[in-house]
Formats: sequence, structure tokens, C-alpha cells
Amino acid sequence: MVAPRVDDFERLRRATAHLDAPFALVDLDAFDANAADLVRRAAGRPIRIASKSLRCRTLLADALGRPGFRGVMAFTLREALWLHSHGFEDLLVAYPTADRGALRELAGDAAVAANVTLMVDDPAQLDLVDAARAGGGETVRVCLELDSGWHALGGRVRIGAHRSPLRTPDQAAAFAREIVARPGFLLVGLMAYEAQIAGVGGPPPGRPHMGRAIRAMQRLSGRELARRRARVVRAVRDVAPLEFVNGGGTGSVERTAKEEAVTEIAAGSGLYAPALFSAYASFTPRPAALFALPVVRRPRPGIATALGGGYVASGAPGPDRLPLPHLPPGLTLDAREGAGEVQTPLLGEAADRLRVGDVVFLRHAKAGELCERFDELHLVRGDQVVDAVPTYRGEAPAFL
Repeated sequence: MVAPRVDDFERLRRATAHLDAPFALVDLDAFDANAADLVRRAAGRPIRIASKSLRCRTLLADALGRPGFRGVMAFTLREALWLHSHGFEDLLVAYPTADRGALRELAGDAAVAANVTLMVDDPAQLDLVDAARAGGGETVRVCLELDSGWHALGGRVRIGAHRSPLRTPDQAAAFAREIVARPGFLLVGLMAYEAQIAGVGGPPPGRPHMGRAIRAMQRLSGRELARRRARVVRAVRDVAPLEFVNGGGTGSVERTAKEEAVTEIAAGSGLYAPALFSAYASFTPRPAALFALPVVRRPRPGIATALGGGYVASGAPGPDRLPLPHLPPGLTLDAREGAGEVQTPLLGEAADRLRVGDVVFLRHAKAGELCERFDELHLVRGDQVVDAVPTYRGEAPAFL
């Protein structure tokens, strides 16, 4: 983890002195460094950008214009259609869809159908596509998703996200045969997202035994998945010539890139480096996406209270879902109040140096979810704001 520095605080404070908080910013110098580090870690594998982690068309296009990045992993079909309408191509929808209107639009437009790929893991999802196009329409590209969870202790314990029901080479091949046998579908890809590796950080502070357990889980899970993924890819390629095999995530780029069966890596959060990425020991992204809150009261020594700030991340509730005070260094949340809907008390010696009207900078726990709170991102280069660009929210669409 890159420790926050006082000079970073002064630089960002100078750059944004003309803005009224709350506001959100992206430090482009950090964004550039993170993009370069992702490409380095991918070791020649192209990176497909997870759009949910950016939720800003300008920065999505910026990243795609760099060597080493290719294609978008959208989080809904409706979002993929919207991005395509703005010139984006090669869009893989990461999650199955039941949006009948969006499916009709997909199947009714040849250009869209050629550039958007749906995620499937169940024949019922194919039925939805057939029902939406009512016997006609374009051929729909699909990607088969594989369960990447780790079954430990003889299958008695499962670790990983609950995603696809397809786990074995036989199951994947059987579903692949069903896809190619149905008119109007083209099987082009396979995806396996190892959430228990890519989405779980290093040792929690002060809990070395938990850290060792996490590293052992990731090592054993990674070995099992690499062997199984290779067998599944071979089995599915016997049925259909796949264009791509997608794997990984920001937290497992270098590990997944070593697998011969994987042809591209999915990543996105590493560009913004949210607070959850502070726990990773294998790489050190620079915090790029921040939000600023105004200090509005000083209830007593050692406390500066900011307005708003209760931007809690999705996932299982816990302290790691709260925003992390970043600048000035040395601030912490009050354990009893946390980050609140209308106020966030900040504790520590640094709080005594803050005055009413000052700003503080925090990191959201996750990446793109910050953009659901703000209409625009102020882009900072050095000690200047060089642009202000809309987030998805600023452009009006809400996809979830």
C-alpha cells in the first residue's frame, strides 16, 4: 500500500481550492501509474476493462486507448447497449440478463449483435433470448460461465462467489453442445471469475493467522482452478472454436495470466484503487479516485466533523465496506458513528489541524460505486484540475 503523504494533501487541496465540497476527483497521475502496472502484471495478456469499476465513459475510453487494454466487460445488457450507441465495441456482458426489452433490441440490430456477447450458464437464459426475438432476429453471441469456487474438505466447504452452476468439463461441454445445437446462438467465449482470489486481499491488520489462512486458501484454490479451467477449456473447444477465455480480476492478474488456457484478463478496480485494495500485498496501486467532504464543525479537540460521507459499499456488511479517510494522513472514523448520512466525525491528531471550511479526502471502499454518488469527476493532473467529466449518473442512465 502507498501511504498517504502530506504533500499529496497540499497538492490536491491547491488543485481543488475553487471547488465546493462534496465533490469527487480522479488523480490522473495515479490513474496512469495504475494502468501501466496492470499491463505489466498481465504480462502480454490483453485486459478487458470491467466498466462497473469505472462508470465514466471518458475514463473508460481513455483506458481502452492505451496499449494492453482491449474490450469492455459490462455489468448489464442495457449498459452494453448504451455504450455501443456511443461507439464502444467488443462488449461482454458479465452477468446473465432477463431484460426482455434489451434482448429485443440486441436481436433486432445486426451491428449490436456483432459487438455484444451475453453471459449464460443455464438453458433458461437461452429461452429468454428466444422468447424476446419471437422466432426471428440476429444471431446472438454468448459466453459460457464456469463456477470458479473452491470446494475444500472433500466438498463440505465451498469458498467463492455463488455464480454459475457449471463446474466440471462434462457439465460445460454438455451445455456448450446445447448452445451450438440451438439456431440463432454463437458460442464465442468462456469466463471464470475467481472471486476468492481476485476479490480477497492480504492479511488483515493485526491478524497474522488469518493472513496465513487466506494465502493458503488462495494458493490451493488457484492450483485447483488452473487445472480444472484448462480441462474445461479443452472440453468446450472440442465443441466450439472459442474466440476468448476470460479470467482473473485486479487482485489476481499476474496469477491468472500465467495460465495458458486464459487468453484475456478482466480488471477495472485497479485503475481507481479503492480502499479495499489497501489489503493486497502483491501489488501497490496508487489511490486515484477520491471524494472530498467539507469540515463543518469542531465539536471538541481531536475531532473534525465533515458533512455527509455515508457512502457504504455493497457486499457483506462490515467495517471494510466503509469509506477510508485518506488525506490529510492520520484521520480515522469514529467507531460508534462511522460514516454517516449527514455527518462523519473524523478523529486523530490531524483533526486538530483542520478548521471549519477545510476539506478532507476519502476513498470509497469499492471502485465504481463512488460514481453513483456524484454527477461528475474532476480530473486532476499535478496540482491542477484539467477537466470535469460526467459519471454514468451525470449522464442520467441508471442500469441497476
